[in-house]
Amino acid sequence: MSKLEITINGKAYPCRQTMGAMLRFKQETGKEVTDIEPGSLADLCTFLWCCIVSACKSDGVEFNLSLMEFADSIGPDEMQAWSDSTTTEAQHDGDGEKKTE
Repeated sequence: MSKLEITINGKAYPCRQTMGAMLRFKQETGKEVTDIEPGSLADLCTFLWCCIVSACKSDGVEFNLSLMEFADSIGPDEMQAWSDSTTTEAQHDGDGEKKTE
C-alpha cells in the first residue's frame, strides 16, 4: 500500500485507504465504499476525509477538521488528483503476478 500525503491549509497529512476509512464512510453516509458513484463529489470528498482521518489516527497525527471544514479547505483539483492516484494504484495492484501459497 503506497503512502500518500494531502496538504491542507499548508500542512501535510497522511492519507490512505484503510478498513477504518471504509467503516467511517459507512457511518457517515450509510453506504458502502463500493457504492460510490464515480461522479459523486460528495461521496468522494467524504471518503477522502475518512481516509485522512483514519491514516492520521493510525499514525498518531492530529487531525481535527470536521468534514465540512475539510471540504471548505480543498478544491476540485485536489479531489481529482487524489481520485486519479487511487485509480492508478488500483490498476497497478492488478498488474502483478498472482501469488501462490
